[in-house]
Amino acid sequence: MKRWAVLVVIFYFLILVALTSPLFLVAFYPSSNAHDAISVMFEWMYWAGLGVMVLAQAAMLVVPVELSVGRPTAQRSVLWTILASGLMVGVLGAGAAISIDEFLRREKAGTGDAILPWAALLVLWAAWSLVFYRSGRGAAAMDVVTRQCRFLLKGSILELLVAVPTHIVARARDYCCAGVMTFLGIAFGVAVMLFSFGPGVFFLFAARWKRLHPQAAKVG
Repeated sequence: MKRWAVLVVIFYFLILVALTSPLFLVAFYPSSNAHDAISVMFEWMYWAGLGVMVLAQAAMLVVPVELSVGRPTAQRSVLWTILASGLMVGVLGAGAAISIDEFLRREKAGTGDAILPWAALLVLWAAWSLVFYRSGRGAAAMDVVTRQCRFLLKGSILELLVAVPTHIVARARDYCCAGVMTFLGIAFGVAVMLFSFGPGVFFLFAARWKRLHPQAAKVG
């Protein structure tokens, strides 16, 4: 089952990479071109952010893996999923913050107030990790993971409802680099939306494997 979890994480990583250029081209059409879309992938911050998302997805799968192999779920395992989910709420908050910032401050967005998205991310990460922890006490581990995934899906949709309209407004303005911050907001929302499907995809893989290898599943 660990191998299937690794497969899901790799699948998530490949989807994010595959969507990077198309999402950039659509967001900045018609002024964008293939070279601009690909050049984003040569920035170290892009890969650093991608690495954080992939590690969080792996942490989110700890509990599903243990449940699939019939092991008792340790409190530490649930804590990893809580921290990963809280981080994703922080990412959504940061995306909404920079989108609204560009909507209000135009070309001044992202300059001088870099603390804004980081503050939103850290505060929401801590706050929602605590909320997930308190709401999950006494609940079954799978219920905790399912509830978090459902919340992240709804939260990503809500964040996109902020990021997409603000991006449309920003792109209609005539200042340099219009829409960069709101584009990041859209990217964060899409990444978290895909993130929320991770455990469900893992169980689909695991169920398929068990049907194809019933004897091995019984032994495991």
